[in-house]
Amino acid sequence: MDFEILGDINAIEPIAVRRGIRDRRRLQRLYGKGRWRKLRGIATVRLADGTIHTAEVHWYEAHGIGRKEFKLKFPLLD
Repeated sequence: MDFEILGDINAIEPIAVRRGIRDRRRLQRLYGKGRWRKLRGIATVRLADGTIHTAEVHWYEAHGIGRKEFKLKFPLLD
């Protein structure tokens, strides 16, 4: 991960659930079986160069497993 999330993630909404997730088999193989969801939200992030921005962040999440594989989506919102 080439960024760090500062604070909480706001405006969380699902992108895909269960069979709508293309990487479901890979996620189950790597992290275990669970009710996988792909989510997105808005967060303040610190990039590798030290600058701080507000950006849209995507990740996968399953109950009992937690949040995995954060991705920073561009453009940055500020």
